[in-house]
Amino acid sequence: MNDDYLWDKTGQPDPQIQQLEEILGTLRYQPRPLALPQKRNYFPLLAIAASLLLALLAGGIWLRVRSRNTTPPQQAKVETPTPSPEQKPEITPKPPETRAASNPPILARNRIHKPRSASSVLREREEALMAKEQLLLALRLTTQKLHLVHMKTQPNQIKNQHRVG
Repeated sequence: MNDDYLWDKTGQPDPQIQQLEEILGTLRYQPRPLALPQKRNYFPLLAIAASLLLALLAGGIWLRVRSRNTTPPQQAKVETPTPSPEQKPEITPKPPETRAASNPPILARNRIHKPRSASSVLREREEALMAKEQLLLALRLTTQKLHLVHMKTQPNQIKNQHRVG
């Protein structure tokens, strides 16, 4: 056996090595271009379609909510007597026990519809408007007091002052 034949194919070949080369010749490397399998990937297309569907759905919901809220609320104009500046509005809520005793709860199924007189309806409306005015006054007063507390608890901050020079 000639070792040179194994490395650089020079010299006399050995018959056993030639037989091995013929058998293994079918497994020899043959250069060819890389062939990747062409598989369709539909995931990006599905993601785009789902995004468009969600955007259309959100837009439809937004338009529906917006169109419902565009109708202006209608309110009846009722003139209430304005108290003079020297009079303070009195806030005298009824205690809870007297309110509950004077107006027992009425269940909707037991309610009997009685015609109410115009004067009772007018009186209830005036009471409701006075309660509303008292509530608004209390909210304004509370807002001012909270603002004052907020300003007092904040450290002294100089705003909008720029260095000159």
